[in-house]
Amino acid sequence: MNIVITGSIAYDYLMTFPGRFQEHILPDQLAHLSLSFLVDSMLRQRGGVATNIAYNLALLGERPRVMATVGQDFAEYRVWLEAQGVDTLGIKTIEDDFTASFFVSTDQENNQIAMFYTGAMAHAHTLTFRELGNNPIDLAVISPNDPRAMVQYVAECQALGIPYLYDPSQQIIRLSDQELCAGIQGAWLLMVNDYEFEMFREKTCLTPGDITAQVDVLVITRGEHGSTIYTQGQEVSIPIVPPACIADPTGVGDAYRAGLIKGLALGAPWEIAGRMGAVAAAYVLEEKGSQTHRYTRSQFVTRYRRHFDDGGLLDAMLDA
Repeated sequence: MNIVITGSIAYDYLMTFPGRFQEHILPDQLAHLSLSFLVDSMLRQRGGVATNIAYNLALLGERPRVMATVGQDFAEYRVWLEAQGVDTLGIKTIEDDFTASFFVSTDQENNQIAMFYTGAMAHAHTLTFRELGNNPIDLAVISPNDPRAMVQYVAECQALGIPYLYDPSQQIIRLSDQELCAGIQGAWLLMVNDYEFEMFREKTCLTPGDITAQVDVLVITRGEHGSTIYTQGQEVSIPIVPPACIADPTGVGDAYRAGLIKGLALGAPWEIAGRMGAVAAAYVLEEKGSQTHRYTRSQFVTRYRRHFDDGGLLDAMLDA
């Protein structure tokens, strides 16, 4: 399957706060919010939504292409991605800037407060699907990125007839209501978490019915409560796969997206594709960092079958 993934590439700075954020937020003082949290650990990891999805797809046997912009500090990261099976030819280096950075603190209840430095990602709008060659693109992923780039990629996919997965998530805040509406008008699939879905609805003034009428598929992830896949006339509930431990939630949603996409590449029904997403997500939850986990395709299939039945469909992954 020819998959092109657009979105952020970043270095993640993962910090752990040994308490609960909510205990230090005063509701009646939100207009004058001023907080500082002393964290007790920090890790610097490879991250970014586009490369997180791509890495997980590579683990599952795909060779996705990433289209994004990075900074002068990306060389080692590029070599590492290629070694994992990710096509980096669509990644452009901006020599006078640095790769984007994601700073996130996680509390004891896995709540997160995050900030993102754009860096070289601000140049993503200079890239285009038209420069990726003549091979037909089976699926484009439009994930959080420079807002101008996201708007441009939506228009290009619609003009070129490229099926795309629309994932505005963290950029719902930055995109206008008109831009968000345009994003779903031609989308094959819209994917957000439950909080982001409510943000999307409030900003666009669309009802759930309005949204599902405009996209073929809506996927809402719900953290520990699993996920729900809405297709025309069908609602599929996907349970979580219990993790062996919970190390850090960063990148869990990206892994879910990769597992779901791999299921679709195999021609799996939505129920199996969603459960593949749940299995992929569990691996990430068990490690600190969004690209530190590893597994073979055989290990993935074994873990899937420990919880679900695939009717033999996943044998194709073992034969690859």
